[in-house]
Amino acid sequence: MSSSSKHGFRNVPPPQGSKPASAYTRFIPREELGDFAAWKPGSFHGEPEPEMPAEPVAPPEPTPEEWQAKIAAARQAGYHDGYRDGLVALEGFKQSFAAQATSQVGAVVNSFNAQLDRLDAEIAEAVARTAVQLARQVLRSELRVDPSLVARVAAEAVNNVLLSARHITVRVHPNDLPLVAEGAEEALTARGARLLADETIERGGVLVDSDVGSIDARIASRWTQAASVLGSDEPWEPTP
Repeated sequence: MSSSSKHGFRNVPPPQGSKPASAYTRFIPREELGDFAAWKPGSFHGEPEPEMPAEPVAPPEPTPEEWQAKIAAARQAGYHDGYRDGLVALEGFKQSFAAQATSQVGAVVNSFNAQLDRLDAEIAEAVARTAVQLARQVLRSELRVDPSLVARVAAEAVNNVLLSARHITVRVHPNDLPLVAEGAEEALTARGARLLADETIERGGVLVDSDVGSIDARIASRWTQAASVLGSDEPWEPTP
């Protein structure tokens, strides 16, 4: 008996016309193999065989109740988002409106203040003009009632001339000449001034000339200076 028959294997002759096969290339029928299993990586040394990855399983379709719950949750989330966005928009509108209102109120207040300033200026000008006109009437009345006032004006004008001045001349209206000669005699004598009549000078006025300058105490000049202190340019002669 051959070694092949000892192990229970039958020799199967090669097909006719083929080359004789070696012992390592002999075809083994399935009925001679007994129990066997396909070789897999890791099957040696008792290693566990790797598991094949499971195919993904599609999640189950939501039930109608779950769909309703999702829709309700989405509506609630949308409501909250819309409410939040609405509050943000409302706050922005409030700030914009407040800024615009403040600007408009500020413009109105500034315009009102400017109008008040103009009104104050107009009132002040009217008051000053009225006061100057009243003062002019009072002064004219005083000159008519007490013409001797010109003597005091002449004395003050002569005393204001520099002490070093020479050739002092005092000119007054012819009707005021005797009043000044009597009322300002002491001042005229002390400064050696000459008193002259001048028809070009209005009653109540005095013009003092010297070698160092002149003092214009005529009514119109004195009036202009007094009115300017009150911020008025009203002339001594009223406008018709």
